[in-house]
Amino acid sequence: MENLALIESFSEFKDDKMIDRVTLMAILEDVFRSALKRKYGEDDNFDIIINPDKGDLEIWRNRVVVADGEVEDENSEISLTEARKIEPDYEVGEDVAEEVKLIQLGRRAILALRQNLISKIHEHDNTNIFKHFKELEGELYNAEVHHIRHRAIILLDDDGNEIIMPKDRQIPSDFFRKGENVRGIIESVELRGNKPNIILSRTSPKFLEKLFEQEIPEVFDGLITVKAVVREPGEKAKVAVDSYDDRIDPVGACVGVKGSRIHGIVRELGNENIDVINWTANTQLYIGRALSPAKIVSITIDEENKKAEVRLNPEEVSKAIGRRGHNIRLAGKLTGYEIDVIREGVEEDVELTEFSDEIEGWIIEELSKIGLDTAKSVLEQDVDDLVKRTDLEEETIVELMNILKSEFED
Repeated sequence: MENLALIESFSEFKDDKMIDRVTLMAILEDVFRSALKRKYGEDDNFDIIINPDKGDLEIWRNRVVVADGEVEDENSEISLTEARKIEPDYEVGEDVAEEVKLIQLGRRAILALRQNLISKIHEHDNTNIFKHFKELEGELYNAEVHHIRHRAIILLDDDGNEIIMPKDRQIPSDFFRKGENVRGIIESVELRGNKPNIILSRTSPKFLEKLFEQEIPEVFDGLITVKAVVREPGEKAKVAVDSYDDRIDPVGACVGVKGSRIHGIVRELGNENIDVINWTANTQLYIGRALSPAKIVSITIDEENKKAEVRLNPEEVSKAIGRRGHNIRLAGKLTGYEIDVIREGVEEDVELTEFSDEIEGWIIEELSKIGLDTAKSVLEQDVDDLVKRTDLEEETIVELMNILKSEFED
């Protein structure tokens, strides 16, 4: 096989992969030098001349002429007799440049050379893709559903790049069909071997923040700042916003008239309930706003342990806790404080943990998940409602209620 026969296909790589001329030449030279090292042990005394646009390739081996019988290194020296077979007028001490044809490398080496070239170009592509998407981490991105698997959805963008959206990065209510367009944020980009692993997320708080930035002009322009976002994907989210311009109402601007501005975001997130509150450096006020729509009687702050004791009237407790405890959990995440709710005006109450000899620990834990940690907080609930909000059976709840009632009857 002549040099030209192999190099004819190089232009295909250049056109298909959109590799610039300088990069392609560097890859080609690296591939040929690897082949020369395997054949001759080293490549320092070889010159490689490549013109991928024309399909030209020349390899020249440079050696020094030594007297017959004095060759110590066949790779860098050539005997006078051998040199004169190339040019009859060579003398000892002169440099000999001899062209190497690819056929001299051997058929297997040529096949390996082409495979190595393909591998190097793929490696170059993957490095460029990795760098490109690494710069897009945390940004909104659109891609099309290509394949739906049990644990992940495989997406393809307009350039054919593969993007993965694992099950735990999908909103629980998400349902996509093949060919459908999906929007999320590029959450992470890693190299696994030589292949970039690109993860798209719709559950990240950053996704909600970027939606605010895209859908609300004042946020995009920097007039309103999103200070903090917390989510329980598909259920509820809280967003704290602030404005340095006193003339702008940040909450009103984000929500819009009758919720017109935030409606599109809510729909994108599968009807996730979004509370938008005014951020403030006043901790007590911030916690009070975070527990909205509940009305707070008083708040006691323990700065050292990052705890807040919140007193409410009994009728406000369920609002502060929220459905399945979403409201109080998110308020805690938003403010960075562990929030304890105390019912104002209730003199007698007993922590559920005091009943550990009669009630199994996992039952107490299940109730605690929805913000019920005292006897009276449980007794105030409806049995049917507790069945819906917990994993407890009706029979278990009725028995639990009877145990708690007996405490107060006694």
